Amino acid sequence: MFAADRLKLILAVLIVAIGIGAFYYLDTKSDWIRYLILLGALTAAVAVAATTVQGKSAWEFTKEARVELRKVVWPTRKETAQMTLVVIIMVIVVALFLWIVDWGLIKAVQALTGQRF
Repeated sequence: MFAADRLKLILAVLIVAIGIGAFYYLDTKSDWIRYLILLGALTAAVAVAATTVQGKSAWEFTKEARVELRKVVWPTRKETAQMTLVVIIMVIVVALFLWIVDWGLIKAVQALTGQRF
């Protein structure tokens, strides 16, 4: 990492810290003013961090992710409802199976130990 990038990232962290500090220092002010100051500090920190190599790389990744997201074929409402129903049925079937196995194991342990609960 370049020294300039490291300084920019440190500056971004300091800007966020100052914004958070101002948010709590100005506790007598109106909430919307405090939130605006915090939002401004976060925006400034992102703007500073975006000028680094890591920031540019993150921005490129975000753009590529959006392109890939546009390629996704989303299921229809009917397909979603059908898959949801299949999942619910499978959860019930597995729950019943595990209940039967648990009941069987309890009975087996009771038979082996001679205990009755």
